Formats: sequence, structure tokens, C-alpha cells
Amino acid sequence: MPSADDLKQRLASRDATVGVIGLGYVGLPLGLTMVEAGKRVVGLDVDGVKVEKLGRGESYIRHIEGERIRRAGERFEATTDFSALGRCEAIVICVPTPLTEGREPDLSYVSGTAPAIAPHLRRGQLVVLESTTYPGTTDEVVRPILERGGLWAGGDFFLAFSPEREDPGNARYNTKTIPKLVGGVTGRCGELSAALYGSRKNGPRHGKSAPGSRRE
Repeated sequence: MPSADDLKQRLASRDATVGVIGLGYVGLPLGLTMVEAGKRVVGLDVDGVKVEKLGRGESYIRHIEGERIRRAGERFEATTDFSALGRCEAIVICVPTPLTEGREPDLSYVSGTAPAIAPHLRRGQLVVLESTTYPGTTDEVVRPILERGGLWAGGDFFLAFSPEREDPGNARYNTKTIPKLVGGVTGRCGELSAALYGSRKNGPRHGKSAPGSRRE
């Protein structure tokens, strides 16, 4: 298993492969931004139609041009096969959390995605939840599911939350330039997630934050 320092170096460089789960208005721009920063990206979605369109270099999101997808070339792979996560150093969950009738996030997509990740989770990976949700979801919902296989968050693998910050169509602020807040279940988890998101701009930049969290 690579050390946390080795993983941090890879995440901050062009060498990492990033898995992005949920190729909607948050996940697809994130995946393409990571490709444009030099990384390889495995994009996963349960919607086979989306995967087929991406394979043809077509976009289904208004503010994402097909040419941008085609430029990604072989560095961007879209699939419905979750076993591809085994090749990734980082896994980012970008599944939807629509509001319930009670105006609370519906976590069914999150709680359904975590068990799909668990069989392919390996030591030394970083998992980040980006889906919009309430405080505690990462630690109370995602973490117990991922730990069922015997791996421990914060030691065997690393777990963090970074709330999505997306303003579709905004020409001034986009996935690359919008500041990101990241918080890990441990301080090291926070450092690793900051390294991942910092690589969008070819290097991390930290601000003041609480223990276990970073701003990049």
C-alpha cells in the first residue's frame, strides 16, 4: 500500500486516476476539469444512455460543449462498470440528492452508491462525497458502509466531504476556479482531498480552517 505522502504527491500531480460517480451537471464538469489538469478520469453512471453519448463525444448538458468531451480523448473513460474504481487513486461521489417533500436531501442515491463502491475499495484510496447533503452524512452514512469490508477510514483508506460548488454557465467562476471547502474524517484525509482539488489549478492552496478541514 502506498503511503499517505505518496498518495498526496500523486493526487497533486498528473499521475493520478480519478473516478467520478454521477455524470450530471456536477460530476461531468469535474471529470473534464481533472482531465484538463492532466489526470486520467473514469466517469461512472448507472444511465447507459449517458455513457453511450459520452463515448461518442456528445454532450447532454447545455453548457458543456461536445468538443470539450472529444478533446478529453482517451484520458476520459465513461462506463457503468464499478469495478473500474479499482484503478483509481481517488473516487468522488457526485450523485444527485433531490429534496424530499419535507425539503430535506434524499440520500437514496448516496446510500445506494456507497455499497457499489465498497467491493472495489482498496487500501490507499481517497473517497470524497460531493453531493449536497446535511452535516454528518459522510461519517454517519457513507463511512459505515465503506468500512463493512474491514478497511478503516483514516488509516486503510481516506474519506472526506467537499460540498459541490457549481454555477452552470457562469463564465467567470467555473469548476476550475470556484474555491472549494474540504473536510476529512481525519486531518490527513483533509490534506489529501485538498491536494486533489488543488490540482485543478496545478497546485494546492490552503487557507485557515478547522482541524480535519482545508480550503482550496
